[in-house]
Formats: sequence, C-alpha cells, structure tokens
Amino acid sequence: MKKITLASLFALTTLPALAQSDGGFLDPAAQQAQNKGGFSGENATLTAAREVKNLKDGQFITLEGHIDKRTGKDKYIFSDATGTVTTEIDDKRWEGQTVSPKDKVRLEGKIDKDWNSEKIEVKRINIIN
Repeated sequence: MKKITLASLFALTTLPALAQSDGGFLDPAAQQAQNKGGFSGENATLTAAREVKNLKDGQFITLEGHIDKRTGKDKYIFSDATGTVTTEIDDKRWEGQTVSPKDKVRLEGKIDKDWNSEKIEVKRINIIN
C-alpha cells in the first residue's frame, strides 16, 4: 500500500513539470514548473530603490537588471546596480517568456505610489542577455 501511495504522490508532483510552459519566471530553487507563466520561488523582505522614491507617481520608467524573487501573486523583487524595487507583473505581461534570476531583463512600466510604498507596474518585459 505504501508503494502505491508513494508512486501516486510522485506522479502527481512530476506531472506539472511535463506540461508545456507558457513562460514566466523560473527560479532554479523552485520545485514545480508553472503552466501559464509567472514566478515560482521563495518569499523575501521588500525594500525600494532610492531612485524610485524620488520619482513621480505615474511616471514611465525603463529598468535593466534581474528579477530576484516572487513576493506575492503578481509581485516580484527587481534588482539592478542602484538597489531593489517591488514590481507588479500581470500574467499576460510574460508573453510566453520564461525568466530566471540569472536572466538580465528590461522592464518598462510606470511608477505606482501609495502613501507609504512604491512599486513599478510592468507593462513590458524582455530578456536582454
């Protein structure tokens, strides 16, 4: 009975890895592939880059660097030479691309400021390795 249970559990956990991927963020530490794109990885404590804090709400911005971690449903930490910033990347923005922390990307989006936080709403993402 234990062998059947283990075999069933193994089959259920490996099945998603065999499905075709539509892109997204691929964390080497992640245990399962995602079918519709996005990020799979560990959570992290967030900080915002000093430069973003000084820019205006709604201002469009282009950043080049790396997506390091997923911190929520559509939330990620992006880093470059100036620091880190929270980004929001909707599933449709991946456009079939699969991105890992090793990939250098260009993000285009706009700054979204709340009264106590800043993030970048990503409108386009491209791998630029």
